[in-house]
Amino acid sequence: MLTVYGLKNCDTCRKALRWLDDHGIAHRFHDVRADGIALADIRRFAKAAGWETLLNKAGTTWRGLPKGKTAQVGEADALKLMAEHPALIKRPVFEHTKGAIVVGFRDAQKAALQALAEAGRR
Repeated sequence: MLTVYGLKNCDTCRKALRWLDDHGIAHRFHDVRADGIALADIRRFAKAAGWETLLNKAGTTWRGLPKGKTAQVGEADALKLMAEHPALIKRPVFEHTKGAIVVGFRDAQKAALQALAEAGRR
């Protein structure tokens, strides 16, 4: 079973949820803005995927932050910012019940999700 962390209004998250449904992959959705996200969860994601991978610098939330907060961001600052502003978490984040973390939704991530689903069916 996968938990999909994202935002309900995110196009990529909606595409990912449709794709999971189409491929028969069991999942549940966790909206990081509406449901909240704990710093411990963000740390776990960052440990698995790398904080640089997890931090979404392409969105309007990042661009709206004061330059002083974004100029020389290190891991501790990035984790704190993601906890304060969940939209800074790259979406979607998939967490498998066996502990695997997949960030994003491109071909490589789709392949990883299919492999996790297959492993879970065995």
